[in-house]
Amino acid sequence: MNKSFFTIIVLLSFFLSCQSEKKVDDKEKYLRWVGDIEPNDQLDKTEFIVCNGEDNIFQYFNLGEGPVYKGEKSKILNTFKSKYRPIPDKNQNGLIRIRFIINCEGKAGRFRILQSDYDYQEKEFEKEIVSQLLDITKGIENWEVLKRDNVPVDYYMYLIIKITDGQLAEILP
Repeated sequence: MNKSFFTIIVLLSFFLSCQSEKKVDDKEKYLRWVGDIEPNDQLDKTEFIVCNGEDNIFQYFNLGEGPVYKGEKSKILNTFKSKYRPIPDKNQNGLIRIRFIINCEGKAGRFRILQSDYDYQEKEFEKEIVSQLLDITKGIENWEVLKRDNVPVDYYMYLIIKITDGQLAEILP
């Protein structure tokens, strides 16, 4: 009995450990890099295009630059401070990350939002807060064109906005 029990356990573990291969419709199963933003016709403006193809979008830090805007970060801060209308609420605390692509012409598109509390747990902010921040970000037109080997490139960018009691507390990076 002991031997047959052992045989059953071995066979059972063998069958359970086998994985079947799943077919994927001629598409890659995963994105190229964590954080890549795929085009989405329902979310994105169709006139926004990347110049160098989907596989050639860089992270801004891959180009040896920090975040770059014409007018420096102070212009970005002043834009948010002058346009954001606080929604005072003691429950509106955390981080709103807006990630997007700057194309080779310095135009921004493919905006995506991630919201979390200060412990990085998923959280949903009031829609009025999020929509204001997204609209302000979309309105920024002073993104630098970055180059690699003197060729303008497309690159990812992000802003992290810290919200405390519905007030704008900080903008990173």
